[in-house]
Amino acid sequence: MSETLTLDDLAVPLRALRLLVADFGHLPAPTVSVSPIYPDRLELSLHCGLPGFEAWRKALGVSPEDVTHHVQRDGQTRVLRTVAAYAGAELELVGYGDVDVPVLVEAGAA
Repeated sequence: MSETLTLDDLAVPLRALRLLVADFGHLPAPTVSVSPIYPDRLELSLHCGLPGFEAWRKALGVSPEDVTHHVQRDGQTRVLRTVAAYAGAELELVGYGDVDVPVLVEAGAA
């Protein structure tokens, strides 16, 4: 049986979240996820289109070349994802948006 983590063990991503609120409180509110499965990771997900993702990407200084792109949901949803270091945490930024014209996706390709 693995060791159970405490809330103190999640201090790194929670501290990063506190700093993000102080530095970027004016940006669109993301869904925030912290998990004991990845105790050093803070995930910010934006589900209301890609402009919010782009605002966060620019604010964090992430290069467009460091963003991956794929489609899911039978080619109807565009997903942008990047990972960056922030305040000692691994910050995963994910954006979801509609695809203007659905993309045909081969089985197993997405």
